[in-house]
Amino acid sequence: MEDNVPTLELEQTEPKAILDGWMTRAELAKELGVCVDTLGRWQTMRIGPPCVRTGRRVFYRRTSVIEWLKQKEIRENRISNL
Repeated sequence: MEDNVPTLELEQTEPKAILDGWMTRAELAKELGVCVDTLGRWQTMRIGPPCVRTGRRVFYRRTSVIEWLKQKEIRENRISNL
């Protein structure tokens, strides 16, 4: 009698870096075309993209920044249609 139990094959992949998908403040500032200080000011005013602080470093999740931009686009479109 044979066991026809499916087995899971584990893929041999390299571990991903912890910060995959995250950007530094300088990287985001460059992509958005704004000054690093502007991102800091936005954070203080709570109007910028969500971020995580580890010590003195600030990181932004790429997907969260994209979502923030989409929400900003929606809000600005609603305001301009008034």
